[in-house]
Amino acid sequence: MQFKTIILGAGAAGMMCAAHAGAGTLVLDHAKAPGEKIRISGGGRCNFTNLYAGPENFLSQNPHFCKSALSRYSQWDFINLVARHKIAYHEKTLGQLFCDNSAKDIIQMLLSELRRAGADLWLKTEVTSVVHRDEGFVVKVLRDGQTQSLTCENLVLATGGKSIPKMGATGLAYDLARQFGLAVTETRAGLVPFTFSDGKFKSLAGLALPVRCAFDGTSFDEAMLFTHRGLSGPAVLQISSYWRERQKLVVDLYPQGGLFEALQDKRSQDGRKNLSTVLATLLPAKLVEFLAQDLALSGNIADQSDARLRELDTRLRAWELTPSGTEGYRTAEVTLGGIDTDGLSSKTMEAKSMPGLYAIGEAVDVTGWLGGFNFQWAWSSGFAAGSAIAAKA
Repeated sequence: MQFKTIILGAGAAGMMCAAHAGAGTLVLDHAKAPGEKIRISGGGRCNFTNLYAGPENFLSQNPHFCKSALSRYSQWDFINLVARHKIAYHEKTLGQLFCDNSAKDIIQMLLSELRRAGADLWLKTEVTSVVHRDEGFVVKVLRDGQTQSLTCENLVLATGGKSIPKMGATGLAYDLARQFGLAVTETRAGLVPFTFSDGKFKSLAGLALPVRCAFDGTSFDEAMLFTHRGLSGPAVLQISSYWRERQKLVVDLYPQGGLFEALQDKRSQDGRKNLSTVLATLLPAKLVEFLAQDLALSGNIADQSDARLRELDTRLRAWELTPSGTEGYRTAEVTLGGIDTDGLSSKTMEAKSMPGLYAIGEAVDVTGWLGGFNFQWAWSSGFAAGSAIAAKA
């Protein structure tokens, strides 16, 4: 069977690409349903983009690579698409846009766009081999117990990264990229909770508070959540993409500032109160109790000198922690690293060394922050490749 374009992966990027690639397009996926990561995202509401999406919200060995695609298909283009399909949405926080109803609305919208473009979708189809020949690519698949040989002029790698393997994530895109001579950068879990092997935070599990998490000059001001295994919450997930193994994080437990001054005020107003009791009016009581021994919290606040209050301010606003590791790909929202952007055109996502081969979405070494940025990269890169393929006609 001959096709103009075969897209491997019916996720966000793959379906977006199919909606723009023109006639003769086939999308293949081994899953039972398309867009499974879309379906589970945002608690089932799909954080489909961010009002403030820009190149500065992405990590890559080449931070300039994403600029072209993001500028040519922006968050406003996708918002317009959502509006055309009459999907109700709202801003939750920090520019994050969610469906009012269900993430399934986004999947149905993409399927509608895909079908309108004349593309076909084959699910429950396993790719067994891909080879390149003079006439293009030959893709062998196993479908309904039968082996079929498909040929195409254009092959798009859109199978994502390694995150959430229980949903079928594999390293297929990386394997095929290497097979065709493209470099793949180091990959690791991103937007992922931290673990501590000593279980030190078990007693605090379920407690959340606003913090500033910092590592190597980058910081995020959002909530941190203590878990039985370690730390999670938006601030932690964000900084995990920057953290490196065996390195220290710095957590500011009073990011709004003014802790020293607040303690001074308490000293003048409630001098007879125990230092721990006073701190528990400024921070969660369970956390103060947890930190009491390490911070030597004893005596009344009236007995604490300015130097002592400044010491508490410093330690609480620069709490140093060294995670044992992360929860890995099992719970990671994204994969950091991927197909090296040096081998791809930033305008079309086509491989420089192999015309007709494209890579898009999470498979590429472009990783967004938490908050709808990774979906925006899927839409932008999918559009870039799809429109480039359509233009070939």
